[in-house]
Amino acid sequence: VQLQASGGGLVQVGGSLRLSCTASLRTFGRYTLGWFRQAPGKEREFVAAVTLSGASTDYGAAVKGRFTVSRDNTKNTVFLQMNSLKPDDTAVYFCAAHPSILNLTKGYWGQGTLVTVSS
Repeated sequence: VQLQASGGGLVQVGGSLRLSCTASLRTFGRYTLGWFRQAPGKEREFVAAVTLSGASTDYGAAVKGRFTVSRDNTKNTVFLQMNSLKPDDTAVYFCAAHPSILNLTKGYWGQGTLVTVSS
């Protein structure tokens, strides 16, 4: 199983980026998909998750109201739309997949994509 994250880059404060993560899961629609991030010298942080059909989402407190997670089950892809970016959003962003949102950290992981927010 492979999860391929993309879309990271350099953006100015207040700007936007859209991350994508495509998974080689035969039963993609049966997995909860999530995003985590890790900044240099900091612990991994939960960012967002979307459940099987996309009807239910969850967000970390630091990004609620600015980030939106969504999925396209026809393309085996999960997205993270990031708006109003701040320097504190600078991190490597990882996607993860697991049948249960409670066990996302124990599931499949992508390789990460770097987001840098410059002031």
